[in-house]
Amino acid sequence: MSKLDNIRIVLAHTSHPGNIGAAARAMKTMGLSALWLVRPNRFPDRDALSMASGAADIVCDATLVHSVDQALAGTIAAFALTARPREMGPIVLTPREAAREAIDAAGGGPVAFLFGNEESGLRNEDILRCQRIVEIPANPLYSSLNVAAAVQVMAYELRLASAAVGAVAASSGRTRAPAPEKFAPASYAEIEGLFGHFEHALGASGFLDHKNPGKLMDRLRRLFGRATLEREEVNILRGILNNLAVHAAKSGLSDTANHDVNSD
Repeated sequence: MSKLDNIRIVLAHTSHPGNIGAAARAMKTMGLSALWLVRPNRFPDRDALSMASGAADIVCDATLVHSVDQALAGTIAAFALTARPREMGPIVLTPREAAREAIDAAGGGPVAFLFGNEESGLRNEDILRCQRIVEIPANPLYSSLNVAAAVQVMAYELRLASAAVGAVAASSGRTRAPAPEKFAPASYAEIEGLFGHFEHALGASGFLDHKNPGKLMDRLRRLFGRATLEREEVNILRGILNNLAVHAAKSGLSDTANHDVNSD
């Protein structure tokens, strides 16, 4: 299976069905096939099929979900496309840098690229569920790309990165062996479980203000987003949180119950 098969293009809250079809066409020209749609305004719709031209199969096979969480479920890395800088957002990459990271990660599981609504873009809470931001270096005086055009730029860079990896593997005659299970990248669900565990433990200890947890949790997301956590590392961190909670409860400093590492 090609690494491009593990790339998931996610369109969130798309207003115009024609853009879904145009994005599908952009994907197919570059060898991508996994299209996910988060609550599009109109779908299915004849305009989507019309704009898809020869890529109607990608439109018809698209996975329709109700939330960004559902669209990112099962992924091991997620990239958010946005033109607006965020002070507390994830690390910012160019499409070329992001493509290299994504193709490298795609050997271990699905990788998502998240595109927002044509008018409002992505919500902050959706961006914070990704480990990286991708900014297309467009004209600063007019940097707003149509969503299908943004998909085309990203799909092209992904194809280049995939071809480069294939060329290196062919010249060396070797392919990278899959990582042992415990060193496998943590999944989206495992990472979200860790953040939920952190918020619960820090709130119970009194360190986190339950009424305004966002700022600290956003910083933790940025911190661990840089780390690209493995599954075993997530388990270690959650084990530490559980152990601290047990000792706090024994000393009367917290009423936090033991939080099952596998409960999220």
